[in-house]
Amino acid sequence: MGGFFGTVARAACITDLFYGTDYNSHLGTKRGGLATYDEEKHCFSRAIHNLESSYFRTKFEGELDNFTGSSGIGVISDTDPQPIVLNSHLGRFALVTVAKIVNMEEIEHELLAQNMHFAELSSGKTNQTELIALLIIQGKDFVDGIENVFRHIKGSCSMLLLTEDGIIAARDQWGRTPIVVGKKEGAYAVTSESSSFPNLDYEVERYVGPGEIVRLRADGIEQMRAPNKEMQICSFLWVYYGFPTSCYEGRNVEEVRFLSGLKMGQTDPSEVDCACGIPDSGVGMALGYAEGKGVPYHRAIAKYTPTWPRSFTPSKQEMRNLVAKMKLIPNRSMLQGKRVLFCDDSIVRGTQLRDNVRVLFDYGAREAHVRIACPPLIYGCPFIGFTASKSDLELITRRIIKELEGDENKNLDKYATTGSPEYERMVEIIRQRFGLTSLKFNTLETLIESIGLPKCKVCTHCFDGSSHF
Repeated sequence: MGGFFGTVARAACITDLFYGTDYNSHLGTKRGGLATYDEEKHCFSRAIHNLESSYFRTKFEGELDNFTGSSGIGVISDTDPQPIVLNSHLGRFALVTVAKIVNMEEIEHELLAQNMHFAELSSGKTNQTELIALLIIQGKDFVDGIENVFRHIKGSCSMLLLTEDGIIAARDQWGRTPIVVGKKEGAYAVTSESSSFPNLDYEVERYVGPGEIVRLRADGIEQMRAPNKEMQICSFLWVYYGFPTSCYEGRNVEEVRFLSGLKMGQTDPSEVDCACGIPDSGVGMALGYAEGKGVPYHRAIAKYTPTWPRSFTPSKQEMRNLVAKMKLIPNRSMLQGKRVLFCDDSIVRGTQLRDNVRVLFDYGAREAHVRIACPPLIYGCPFIGFTASKSDLELITRRIIKELEGDENKNLDKYATTGSPEYERMVEIIRQRFGLTSLKFNTLETLIESIGLPKCKVCTHCFDGSSHF
């Protein structure tokens, strides 16, 4: 997916920029980049590093002295190298994006037909941040250029532009990905994750609305485009991607996970001895479940945090599967002879669940119950890149639907309806396939109730196919 951070201050910005960007590291694993603008020297500085075999901090710590100035932007990207820096009739600017462009090839051909060119090829392919930059410079000003992006792309795009006059932040026109503005004495900051703010002494000032464009300077915020009325923020931010201390639209990630587990625990008739969260994103739900059910929370599985990042880090699926297994270590003493209920964020392919369940029984668990924080993933996401899936058939649900119906696209609405015969049959097949004592998914209604926003403002496409371009 990816995340970004920007700051503009009365003093040098590099310390805040460095740590603020690093606090987005859980959102991406491929590239990290920083850019600053020095008002006295009238110049931009930029660096981009590959993060696939290392961490953001270790790549940039040794060159922080190269960045001067009081304004800057940084990005942790799951796509192409960023930031892009260019000169245009709008002036000089650097650009970072959190985006997924579904119709990228179509726009690429359109721009080439206009005699434009792409210079930032990534592995021989067009860099989508450069493509967005070329759409921006077609406008008569920055606002017109950003609206040109909104008009052209299918998918989503939020962005930060570091200009010679502050930072321009523009949120995706449907608000699928978040942007939060923070403030402290003498500085403003803007980021994908509000968890970037507390240790840098920023307080949340406001949430940028869908399609809204604002300019940040050290002394204030200027609204350049009013927000759209409709919003479709991704519900999976609270389920999986978000860091526990982050808030989107005023709703804290950990609170949402806790509430969803609490509600499930209060209504689940299963008899279990304890609850355990699959680290990291299943922990908040499991704590809520334990309280709602009235059973203790036990750490029957622990994550080895010193070396293992998230399981989607390697580019090859086989290696991701290995990482997913190696980073989680079962505790035989906490499993032996117990009826353990495990909470996890989701089931995508099912590979990690299969490996985990086998180990749980090998280590002495008497029963293994699994509760999932969200409904079954039935539809691939065309709006943001929250999985590496290239096909809907990589979803275990769609493979089962194909087995049952002969067509992976048949009766999807029935399989997405909690309690329907098709839904119950699909869940039972998943349970049997992985040898679970029981398996239950949270309902869409419980998830939305826990998030606390109106259903019409939350994108739940991956569960019910309800959102459209």
